[in-house]
Amino acid sequence: MRGLAPVREVLPSGMVILGKESRATPAVTLHASVRAGTVFDPASLGGLAHFVSRTIDRGTATRSADDIAEELDVRGVSLSVSVNRHVLSLVCTCLVEDYPDVVSILADVLRQPQFSEAEIETRRGEIVTLIRQDEDNPAVVAAERFMALLYGDEHPYGRPPRGTLASVDATDRAALRQFHAARIRPSQVSLAIVGDLEPGRAIDTAARAFGDWREPEAAPLDVRLDLPGQAAARRVRVYPMMNKAQADIAYGFTSIARSDPAFFAFTLMNNILGQYSLGGRLGDSIRERQGMAYYVFSALDASVIPGPLMIRAGVSPSNVERTVSSIDEEVSKFAAGGPTEEELAESKQYLVGSLPRTLETNVGIANYLQMMEFFSLGLDYDVRVPGLLQAVTRDEVHASARRTLDIGRAALVVAGPYDGSPR
Repeated sequence: MRGLAPVREVLPSGMVILGKESRATPAVTLHASVRAGTVFDPASLGGLAHFVSRTIDRGTATRSADDIAEELDVRGVSLSVSVNRHVLSLVCTCLVEDYPDVVSILADVLRQPQFSEAEIETRRGEIVTLIRQDEDNPAVVAAERFMALLYGDEHPYGRPPRGTLASVDATDRAALRQFHAARIRPSQVSLAIVGDLEPGRAIDTAARAFGDWREPEAAPLDVRLDLPGQAAARRVRVYPMMNKAQADIAYGFTSIARSDPAFFAFTLMNNILGQYSLGGRLGDSIRERQGMAYYVFSALDASVIPGPLMIRAGVSPSNVERTVSSIDEEVSKFAAGGPTEEELAESKQYLVGSLPRTLETNVGIANYLQMMEFFSLGLDYDVRVPGLLQAVTRDEVHASARRTLDIGRAALVVAGPYDGSPR
């Protein structure tokens, strides 16, 4: 495998720039990643990072929101801003000839957002609407309450990422500006540039746009992420939403940190269990053979600290107990017996084979480079992945299952038109 072989440069400010030439299209993708996710929300202002993500591109010291929109629109560019637990991301794709102008706009947005009162009030109304929609969505309720059950209401992983109606109402311009000064600083930013440009040229242009950006005097806003303790017993919560048609189930465990040597064993375990629904044990049993679920899958989120291994299912209310029992059965069988040699071989083949597909587009490559950078995996990580997967033994996957898949310590949340007591 030839590998991505990106060019990496660290500016004097600490900002990292990654360049990768890709001749697939005459376009360039820019992906700015800032370590400014929702884990940095103050306890009293949940959703602050999300609020910043909704307002950061709505005007700067030199450009109004309309100016930014017009400058991007005339070039056919759409700037996407998103936030997760650890990272705030700004992503866009432009033509090669527009790259210098677009990277300049991106630098302006990151460095000196205005956070005008008018924009804050507009976005506040939008966020309130989103929170109310979340509270009325069984799938979101199940997932968010699951995280709170798994990590606790006060843990950064257990808090709703958009915050609450009260915290959004309490967020003001001073809080947004303080968060920006504390977290959106050059030492916390990495910029991936992927497209039809020689990497050195792409990096030089970006360095000119960001080169005089200096660390602010404000102390960096930091957070202590305590490791979640091992649960002593099974925990079950039901949130009746009787006006809905479907019940949503969130079931699972804390897993591992991304740095854990067992990461690839856990990856294979999750894939076999049900990462891709119909191709896994859960989908085969619960959806295909028993016909009980509209959807069912598992997801592993190994992160800075042990993240969740979450099983999701959407079912008719009459099938909640049977579905939970079937999940218990499949989880217990995996913990007791591990994968078959055939399952292991097929899962390895699938995961190794799917890697090139994730790198077919500039956006896919940029996302992958940012993941490599965030977890300090090395510039040759993509080349090493197939060997790391192939080296995992059946016993290692079985050990990972025994380590994690204990139904007696599972967290289980049901939200929807159901008020029973699944066990």
